[in-house]
Amino acid sequence: MATVGVKRSNTFIEKLVSSKLFWIVFVLFTFSYPIIRSVNRKLPPPLPVIKKLPEFALLNGFNKPYGTKELHGKAYIANFIFTTCPSSCLRLSKEMEKIQKRIRGMGQKVALVSFTVDPLTDKPAVLYKYARKRRANPHIWTFLTGEKEAMKKIIIDGFEVPMGEREESEMMLEGETITMFDIAHTEKFALVDYNGNVRGYYDSTRDGINQLMIDIGLLMNRKEFAKN
Repeated sequence: MATVGVKRSNTFIEKLVSSKLFWIVFVLFTFSYPIIRSVNRKLPPPLPVIKKLPEFALLNGFNKPYGTKELHGKAYIANFIFTTCPSSCLRLSKEMEKIQKRIRGMGQKVALVSFTVDPLTDKPAVLYKYARKRRANPHIWTFLTGEKEAMKKIIIDGFEVPMGEREESEMMLEGETITMFDIAHTEKFALVDYNGNVRGYYDSTRDGINQLMIDIGLLMNRKEFAKN
């Protein structure tokens, strides 16, 4: 007895999937689409230029001149501390340690700079010891000091952040009252571009520092930065 077979025609989907041309187009699209998106992706608007810093030449922990000339062509993150600080400076320096690790992949185009607000105490040798305690890479993180008026010019007139005078401060330590000296200074970080322009101030909180890292990444991806 003969069996009668019914030939079923392939659906459009079956025909499409079995086509070599379909798979060639599919593979090309899968691999090229992310590239096309990244090329055509628009960056957010550039960071505002808050102000131009005055030129400065100070001393680093190796007692060598360091300032505008050495930082030209680099973006850098600045903070303001002093080595005998009884309050927030230790925390600020620890945050700088974390930032130092986070910018490792950015090469020599990014630097960290800590300005002392107590230049009478924080001579180059003092900053050198402090930097070693903080595990500062001298190729990335620099501590700066100088004459008091020179420090005021860059900190107060330049960054427009406070630099107070030494004042007595009492605090309890193991049940005893001890007298220490404090100096008013900001706890914010500043972002400076390759041309010495302040582009932002950031709280030393987790959210503030995360935003700082986003902004420095955006700054480095700008065409004008790549040219320098």
